[in-house]
Amino acid sequence: MTQTITEQDLEAARKVWGDALVTISTAYDEEGLEAAEAHANAALDGAYGYNLGPVLFKPTLASGEQTFRPTREGALSYFIAHNAAYPNDGGFALKSWRKVESETSASFIHGDVAMWIGWVTFTDKNGDVTKVDKSWGYKKDADGTMRIVLHHSSLPYQPDATA
Repeated sequence: MTQTITEQDLEAARKVWGDALVTISTAYDEEGLEAAEAHANAALDGAYGYNLGPVLFKPTLASGEQTFRPTREGALSYFIAHNAAYPNDGGFALKSWRKVESETSASFIHGDVAMWIGWVTFTDKNGDVTKVDKSWGYKKDADGTMRIVLHHSSLPYQPDATA
């Protein structure tokens, strides 16, 4: 039986993701890498659809041969770094984030699949803000859990003022 996704499901899924990122960051700042890694693993298992197949993940701060991260290992490395196979990762979830907010541009829902696009704003422990363009694709699994199956993030385009 197909379980239809609602706008409320999309909002809740974005909150779960943001809260998990803050939890990972706070754990890292207060307890170190091991605690952050435990929370990152729980977040990946709880929110992402690696149990359904490859996740189409393009992180904000990834480039070159490792721009795309369809594997769980690649996603974990992006969030907490410390993986020799991904030497350019700085650990996005280790940047002392304390608040994550999303602003919807649009969403598309069709049965148990949904897409969301908008902006996500991250605030760190010093009050510094980073805003990114983000797209998420979701699928409800057999248990009715929202799973991220597409995650694209990029810094906003800055037109060249000299052009």
